[in-house]
Amino acid sequence: MTSIFSPEGKNLPCTVLEVGPCVVTQVKSEDVDGYRAIQVGYGEKKEKNTPKAEAGHFKKAGTTPKRRVAEFRDFEMEGLNLGDTLTVDIFAEGEFVDIAGTSKGKGFQGVVKRHNFAGVGQATHGQHNRLRAPGSIGAGSDPSRVFKGMRMGGRMGGASVKIQNLQVLKVDVEKNLLIVKGSVPGARNSFVIVEK
Repeated sequence: MTSIFSPEGKNLPCTVLEVGPCVVTQVKSEDVDGYRAIQVGYGEKKEKNTPKAEAGHFKKAGTTPKRRVAEFRDFEMEGLNLGDTLTVDIFAEGEFVDIAGTSKGKGFQGVVKRHNFAGVGQATHGQHNRLRAPGSIGAGSDPSRVFKGMRMGGRMGGASVKIQNLQVLKVDVEKNLLIVKGSVPGARNSFVIVEK
């Protein structure tokens, strides 16, 4: 993340995304596939690391193998054909976009970090090592089990997250950069999907 100043002088937190160029690798129609969609590929991939089925799919589109492929349903496809290139200029400053990605993985975490438990608070009344412990997880003999969905320690992060209504602050067509207000899911250099 970084920040830029608005014309009014406000310091706005923002994220810089490299968007495109993306190549149209498949155009789906209601006649053939049952729904309208467009499939785009991004990033270069070596031919030797590409399965033959994938390589044939990209060859049909007239492009080199791509690292990531995403599909967008009900995309405005007027004038789009197989092999066409989409760049960042399809976005405009001031409009709002949704960004989906995989959040940072944090590994196995306890209940204080994962579920915002408070712990015991102060180490009073002779308690020992109970500051970040989960406490009771249910009654004894009556249910004789722990209910499903009980908030406990476990793996945290690494989940699919979509942030909605992020405002586009700037569009740099020459460098294929999109600057959006706020943060997006994932670590640096990770892949995200930007939806209008």
